[in-house]
Amino acid sequence: MGGKKLYINHDLIREKITDIEKALALLDQIALTPEQDFLEDQILISGAKYQFVLSIEAAQNICNHLAARVAREAPDSYADCFRILGKSRIISQELAQKMVSMAKFRNLLVHQYGKVDDSIVYRIMKNDTGDLIRYIQEIKLFLRTVSEKERKDGKGKTTDDGCREKEG
Repeated sequence: MGGKKLYINHDLIREKITDIEKALALLDQIALTPEQDFLEDQILISGAKYQFVLSIEAAQNICNHLAARVAREAPDSYADCFRILGKSRIISQELAQKMVSMAKFRNLLVHQYGKVDDSIVYRIMKNDTGDLIRYIQEIKLFLRTVSEKERKDGKGKTTDDGCREKEG
């Protein structure tokens, strides 16, 4: 990161965090359905898969932005982007590995839709959406850290979530 000024698009990150939160809220609602009922309802299955794709792609958009602006690296793949964030200490290594798995799950949903075991979708929906919540938390913590540094340097006003307010 050195002495170069970082331009992080806080508005983009805020928008993508909101996208993740909306998708997770819908997944939480779907997850209230008993497993057998879920597995017999193609509309719920399709909805859950779509919300996973939306939420993971929003996480990916944040990842690509931070990899380019902060780590100054271009990822080779969806999964590689999260490795870069972990390596750059933007998110923890442990979370980076979980997000790599999420990226692979997204690829499976997008590229092999008919081959996805719906009971696995249900299990992930019930047990693993916390990784996306943790991702949001770690991204916000990183942004707060960057904003505090900018504030100390006299370069801007920030909101409570660590995102800098638009100037002007």
